[in-house]
Amino acid sequence: MKMLRFRSPSIRSLDQEVLCTIRLLDDTEISCSIQRDTKGQFLLDHVCNHYNLLEKDYFGIRYVDPERQRHWLEPNKSVVRQMKSHQPYTMCFRVKFYPHEPMKIREELTKYLLYLQLKRDVYHGRLLCPFAEAAYLGACIIQAELGDYDPEEHPSDYIRDFKLFPKQSLKLEKKIIEIHKNELRGQSAAFAELNMLQRAHSLETYGVDPHPCKDFTGSTAFLGFTATGFVVFQGNKRIHLLKWADVSKLKFEGKTFYVIGVQKEKKLVLTFHTLTPAACKHLWKCGVENQAFYKCAKSSQIKTVSSSNIFFKGSRFRYSGRVAKEVIEASSKIQREPPDVRRVQFGQSRSFSSLSHKNLIINMEPLVPALPSTNEYEETATDPGVVAVKDSVPLSPLKPAAPADTQQQSNEGRTSASGSDLQPTRVSMENSSLRPQTPKAEDGVVEDDEAGGSLTISELVYSPCASMLPTPVDESQGGVDLLFSSPVQSPARMLRELHADPDIQAQLEAVREQDRAYERTRMAAAGGMGGVLTSSLRLLSSNERFNACVLSAARFVAVVMGILLVTVPTLLLLLESDIDVSFLHEIRQTPEFEQFHYEYYCPLRRWILCRISMAMENIWSD
Repeated sequence: MKMLRFRSPSIRSLDQEVLCTIRLLDDTEISCSIQRDTKGQFLLDHVCNHYNLLEKDYFGIRYVDPERQRHWLEPNKSVVRQMKSHQPYTMCFRVKFYPHEPMKIREELTKYLLYLQLKRDVYHGRLLCPFAEAAYLGACIIQAELGDYDPEEHPSDYIRDFKLFPKQSLKLEKKIIEIHKNELRGQSAAFAELNMLQRAHSLETYGVDPHPCKDFTGSTAFLGFTATGFVVFQGNKRIHLLKWADVSKLKFEGKTFYVIGVQKEKKLVLTFHTLTPAACKHLWKCGVENQAFYKCAKSSQIKTVSSSNIFFKGSRFRYSGRVAKEVIEASSKIQREPPDVRRVQFGQSRSFSSLSHKNLIINMEPLVPALPSTNEYEETATDPGVVAVKDSVPLSPLKPAAPADTQQQSNEGRTSASGSDLQPTRVSMENSSLRPQTPKAEDGVVEDDEAGGSLTISELVYSPCASMLPTPVDESQGGVDLLFSSPVQSPARMLRELHADPDIQAQLEAVREQDRAYERTRMAAAGGMGGVLTSSLRLLSSNERFNACVLSAARFVAVVMGILLVTVPTLLLLLESDIDVSFLHEIRQTPEFEQFHYEYYCPLRRWILCRISMAMENIWSD
């Protein structure tokens, strides 16, 4: 008898080290080597130890696979099994769960990291805010980075050198300067960052990681999960807000995502369609994690969730970390000397060194139509190497490769830097002497309204952007010169050039000839299909392994039928007996059992008793 041998990695492959690079919130990078069986929690702990961070439950590590789909690194699974890209691995350290009340954060270090994340959200259009709020947030950023306004050091248009928002008007810049001069004077960097957190957390789009999708009408929408609940943004409105207490189930099937809940004492089912099944599964897992983190009182209450109601079908997932209430409670018990906060100054980040003479902002086109740019001045390209592009670039439709997190697309350094994947990009470059080193967002409007109702959040369309190049641009990969050496072309123009190439035409003709030959072969084989099927059945019947599988299946069916023939009558006898057991009593009280009892069981019992009595009479008469 032959022994079965299972394939297992050799000792040498297990000991092989894998290099991982993690990009932090200030665009610096740290690297470490891991084993092939190292879990994701090791990398998260490694980053937190680098920062000396204790309140680490708000953060996570995100990566992008070769299909340009974002994922959160799961802490209890092997890193190598999760990563599908080629080594070395590149990931990003980001805020995963935004604190519902940032003021309850214990340590200044945690607040600083949240500030860096919000600054990225502002820059990339995820954190939408009204004009007054946008000016105040921008002024807080300037105060935290530059300190007090100094007329000798700061010229009249010094804000123009800072790209704080995707669409930054001259009117907004003047308002930022006014607030920076008058209202924030004397505030330290930590105090200015705290003011920004306080103001940002009251906005409707605070903590939203937008997932692009389409609703049942085919209109583009952005789904998000916040500490309050599930939100949907469409155009310049928040069209849905379903609190976590009202969300009963999240599930997905293929590319369709379902949110099942209760609103105004009525059952509500929201249906959305994503671009790919992988994007739909990622959306579902994000929703399950956010619901568990913000809704549950204890981590012991978290249950494993299935993506479908069908028995033995669908994905199963369980959030494995602590919940928000436990994190706040643990933060209140921290007793140590506050760690030093190392703030990166201008000119010290890699993004500054790689773009020392040009301010490079690379965004994918908005996923929904945006209003024209509010810039009141035009950018002029004085340097021959600088290209000025206005914001009124034609917008592209929803693309498969358009996840809404800019910094996550930057994980793909090597794949995304090689081209634009047939998607138009916007490149806006300026000469500047002062340079902010971290990303920033788009201005908008938020107004108070009833929870769950339609709410206008901005005079602009909610259109978060996504990066096409790593952040910062690596000089070893060509830096900004890579952009000029491989200009972006529209898909139509590229198709015209491909069809005009004789070599491409020859290849296409060869493929067509192969298809025609395959069709001829298939049609010839269709006539003898009956004989092929007969010979296949004969071959299978002579296959010992196939026979063994059929025998195993037959045994399994026989065992199941035997168990049913024993358990069903036993259960029926117990239910019809006078045994007073709680679960039997509950079953007897159900309408279904009563209907079965009177319509089926009683007539069957009478018929059986009648037959038995007739047989007994015949026996006694004989």
